[in-house]
Amino acid sequence: MTYDRFDLSGKTAVITGGNGGIGLGFARAIAAAGADVSIWGTNPDKNAAALAELQALNPSASVLLCDVSNEDAVEESMARVIDRYGRIDACFPNAGIGSQNQKPFFEHSSEDWFKVIDVNLHGVFFTLRAATRQMVKQGEGGSLILTSSGTAIQGAPKAEAYASTKGGMIAMMMSLSVEMARYKITANAVVPGWVETAMTERAFGWKKFVDAVIPRIPMRRWGQPDDFGAIAVYLMSDASRWHTGDVIKIDGGFSIF
Repeated sequence: MTYDRFDLSGKTAVITGGNGGIGLGFARAIAAAGADVSIWGTNPDKNAAALAELQALNPSASVLLCDVSNEDAVEESMARVIDRYGRIDACFPNAGIGSQNQKPFFEHSSEDWFKVIDVNLHGVFFTLRAATRQMVKQGEGGSLILTSSGTAIQGAPKAEAYASTKGGMIAMMMSLSVEMARYKITANAVVPGWVETAMTERAFGWKKFVDAVIPRIPMRRWGQPDDFGAIAVYLMSDASRWHTGDVIKIDGGFSIF
């Protein structure tokens, strides 16, 4: 016997940065739960590989080549999703880039700063604006699930641009959770810990880093993208209709140890 409120049949999700890492972990679980999934990414090869994997779970899955820092590209991509599926029930603004260098803060250029901000914060704004417009028009509620970071709640040297975007996402989520409640749209943020993805590959290959961090994770392992599937299904499902404005840490206990 299954719990029917976790069934996502008839629902549609948009996941930016859905061709790898946590975004693909979200997408796998959502597709397996019955939802139509549109993943967006900027790497054609990764897009194709992720699509093949998702279509094995749900043939209706699709992929779009989209740079979320481009306002027009986001609007066009969201319109294509609506044209294909007729609706949007959940939006996961997950696309992001890490800190682009290891220079001291006082040596960062404006270009260093804006390169991160344009994708990680402006891209989230463009994506959520287009998604909420459609959800309000539908009049049936919806779910906004933002991927933040532990850098939003912990000091991260030489990552001020990245941390600012991730903290900004939490603040944006809180405002949205209040404003969108009248439309039955929930908004929550997921704060991942150290997860094995392309973004963390360099750090995880550095023995000094590994030896310093692993002992601080009570679960004594790195997170995996599929560790985020269950929260994606829950927050998109009818089971979470009264759950909004929350910051949900999934980090193996790292932030409290």
